[in-house]
Amino acid sequence: MTAGSLLVVPAIEKNRGGGHLVRGAALVRSLRRAGREAFLFLPEDHNRELLGIAGLNDVSWIRWEDPRKTPGPEEGWDFIILDKFRTSPEEAASWSALAPLVGIDEGGSYRRSFDFLIDILPNLYTRRVDLPNITAPSMIPLPVNRRPSFHKKGSPLRVLISFGAEDTAGLSFPAAMALVKSSREDDLEITLIATTQFPAKAFRAFSNVIFIPKGIPELREHLAEYDLLITHFGLCAFEAIHARLPVLLVSPGGYHEKLARHAGFFSAGTGPAAAGRIGQFLSDTNFLNSLAGRCENIASRYSLDTVPGQELGDLLAGFTRSRDYAGSAVTSCPACGAPGSRETQARFPGRTYRRCGRCGMIHMFRSSPPAIEYETDYFFGFYKKQYGKTYLEDFPNLIMAGKKRLSLIKHILGNRAGQGGAGRLLDIGCAYGPFLSAARGEGFSPQGIDPAADAVHYVREELGIPAQVGFFPDPSLQESEDDGSFGVITLWYVIEHFADLPPVLGEINRLLKKGGVLAFSTPSFSGISGKKSPETFLENSPQDHWTVWSPGICRKLLARYGFKLKKIQVTGHHPERFPLGNRFRKGGFIWNLLLYLSRLFGLGDTFECYAIKVRLP
Repeated sequence: MTAGSLLVVPAIEKNRGGGHLVRGAALVRSLRRAGREAFLFLPEDHNRELLGIAGLNDVSWIRWEDPRKTPGPEEGWDFIILDKFRTSPEEAASWSALAPLVGIDEGGSYRRSFDFLIDILPNLYTRRVDLPNITAPSMIPLPVNRRPSFHKKGSPLRVLISFGAEDTAGLSFPAAMALVKSSREDDLEITLIATTQFPAKAFRAFSNVIFIPKGIPELREHLAEYDLLITHFGLCAFEAIHARLPVLLVSPGGYHEKLARHAGFFSAGTGPAAAGRIGQFLSDTNFLNSLAGRCENIASRYSLDTVPGQELGDLLAGFTRSRDYAGSAVTSCPACGAPGSRETQARFPGRTYRRCGRCGMIHMFRSSPPAIEYETDYFFGFYKKQYGKTYLEDFPNLIMAGKKRLSLIKHILGNRAGQGGAGRLLDIGCAYGPFLSAARGEGFSPQGIDPAADAVHYVREELGIPAQVGFFPDPSLQESEDDGSFGVITLWYVIEHFADLPPVLGEINRLLKKGGVLAFSTPSFSGISGKKSPETFLENSPQDHWTVWSPGICRKLLARYGFKLKKIQVTGHHPERFPLGNRFRKGGFIWNLLLYLSRLFGLGDTFECYAIKVRLP
């Protein structure tokens, strides 16, 4: 699969600071070093004063034209990465029409609707739907140069003051004045970075103050030259922690103050008045030792005390959108095609689960296609890990299960079972053919299709049943089989593997005779495991299960594709999965009671669905 391009969209509005722009530029550079084609989008009305600070003069990978109004790369955008601080629903909707959205430290009301969320900085979110896919302060570009220890020995104390590219709260000047007034010049060396208008002449009388109005390129690599950083909550504070530089924060507002204290930092408080009080802290001889100890704890808490591992650019370079979707699957439900399916259920590294507001299907979004190949190891190693035996070792049990399913199918077909070609049966995802074998034994004329060449070879050579290698819907079937060629089409634990269901169900409808049977089995989100812990159920869902079904959604969903539901058979009853159920002896009174309740209320973890074709889609 050819990877498409990545577009990074940073916040660059005035009074938003330059941190988002600097981080966006660094991210694009990192992605390009990793071999991905990546661009930085800057609107025409961007804050030009910040470009020099970010080192973005005459850079070829800046995208000036708005991709929402002009064509993108020929292969399209794989992902659009928004580092916007707070993205409005209207702006997010316009971007999501182009590609899936990745939110970086997103704090807006659209947060829970992003396809993928990465929080680099710790935040205050606690609700499950607001939690990110990944939280990792250690993913920021961390400095290579580091101090030997957080603790300072000797004097003078070298202090760095930096409140970002704009310092919209005006914290730099009162912080610097507080320090120069509270200490002797030979005890303190102050380096002040202030890129906004600043009364530099106020410090001309102090030989121990160095004023740098344009900022320091690659500032993180110079942090180890200092003994204390005074800043606000943000990337620089975490870079300093990795460099073993103690950090004292002053917050520009109440939200930053909450973030600072939640992350474990010491904060002098909020606003210029708090900045003007920092001198009193340095006059306390025990303060710096206490601050060093606090910062050591932060380093340990966020894995910033070790050599940097994977950076954000390395992670995002591996993001590749699946091309299995038909049409615009960026915002559509892969089951019914409804637009705007954004009700997030749970997030995990690499996966986001949503529920469609129209059909109720829970479906998975992935940052890259699953690394699963349906070959020999899938039916032996993977199958044995899940069921305790290989597929072929389980063959007799699978044939018996197939016979039970076929009895239901024959009952639904009634007198049509052997008339007019109704006996032709196609098993999609036939594997090594146990159901095909059972179908032949019940008088059907079966054939199969499966992507695993070894399995198809076994069906052909060992069982003597027609089968072909391929992914359904397969072009060769479309060419060779007329409309209404089959009386029965089955998918046993296969339907959840399709990333886009409309073309699958549409082709099944075409191939089935009117009155023909569609039958499938799949895991159930309505079973005891899903009810007991929905998040655990989704976390344990296999990485190639694109849809998560429940019996209750089948009738309306199948009706959209021309099928009428005839029967739901709930299976997979496990009394031991009830709360405290594993404490009871299998076959005992309580165990049997739980089994009875599971069957009575349909709490099995799998189910079978049987429907007939009544019309064209």
